[in-house]
Amino acid sequence: MGSALAVYLLPRFRFIGHVSLVIAGLGDLARPAEKISITQSAALSATGLVWARYSMVIIPKNYSLLSVNVFVALTGLYSLARAVNYEYNVKGKNVPPAGSVAS
Repeated sequence: MGSALAVYLLPRFRFIGHVSLVIAGLGDLARPAEKISITQSAALSATGLVWARYSMVIIPKNYSLLSVNVFVALTGLYSLARAVNYEYNVKGKNVPPAGSVAS
């Protein structure tokens, strides 16, 4: 029962963990670009891409794990693009952040 149960349950726990990453990534979509961490978004993107690839390499292929990790990677890449765009195009030009009132 020991190893067979672990083989059965571990992918399901991994799936639940990745769903929570998707929810956290969706929460970052509402966050202002100046508050997004570039390193955190890069790590989230890399994690999603690595696990998406792994879910297609293992036998049997795990399509539910693939779909969750694709969304993890996409939300991370979108947040990363927003943060990098802010750093290089907005921050250096003294443009007030979106939603702030200029006086």
